Amino acid sequence: MRLDVVTIFPEYLEPLNVSLVGKARARGQLGVHIHDLRHWTYDRHNTVDDTPYGGGPGMVMKTEPWGEALDQVLADGYESGASGPVLVVPTPSGRPFTQELAVELSERPWLVFTPARYEGIDRRVVDEYATRIPVFEVSIGDYVLAGGEAAVLVITEAVARLLPGVLGNAESHRDDSFAPGEMANLLEGPVYTKPPRWRGRGIPEVLLSGHHGRIARWRRDEAFRRTTLNRPDLIERCDPEVFDRHDRAILAELGWRELPDGRFGRPGRAVEE
Repeated sequence: MRLDVVTIFPEYLEPLNVSLVGKARARGQLGVHIHDLRHWTYDRHNTVDDTPYGGGPGMVMKTEPWGEALDQVLADGYESGASGPVLVVPTPSGRPFTQELAVELSERPWLVFTPARYEGIDRRVVDEYATRIPVFEVSIGDYVLAGGEAAVLVITEAVARLLPGVLGNAESHRDDSFAPGEMANLLEGPVYTKPPRWRGRGIPEVLLSGHHGRIARWRRDEAFRRTTLNRPDLIERCDPEVFDRHDRAILAELGWRELPDGRFGRPGRAVEE
């Protein structure tokens, strides 16, 4: 996979040189190219922003530097043999970034990121490139940051770990929280390692039993407990067909009840449509 990032703060992306992403780069599984947007400015102040039409607070990033930068980045990528680019625009007004979207992006061969600053990029830039390549406007959460570079780091790490050969164990991501599959998008439950006792605290006996069926059931029950506590909306949205009789028993124990439409809800809590 190839990644290009255009930013006014290239140094912000230094974490891409460490941990799993850094190792993937070193092994040639991930090619990362960081570009300073100010290289495509031509005044002595290297200006990348201007006042917004219609008034209002803040500044807006200009069309000219972004247009020239993206044209050059795409041209260089094509010349080096890359293909299938998609534009990833981090923005609070984008679609939520989920594990499902991470999987979708991991299947793309070339991601071009446009982390903005100030009040964002002149809309015409996104509209222009949407006529040439797919565009993903993505939000990593319901909050506002000073810029999009942190979102690039989040998205890149989530995507890179899904690439073949990046994780030491190819099965490691299959039971992740939010991973698509039969676990119905439950949160992952607690995990433990040696020593068996620490500061007077032990670990659940079932994990020492060697009984794989019981261990799997315990982990699924704990996933239901954690999801009920932290993300009950995930259970409310689940297709009830994925729940077996043991699942339904733990749900009842946790205060869930089956609704007329077959889904599960809890008294006093509205179920999302």
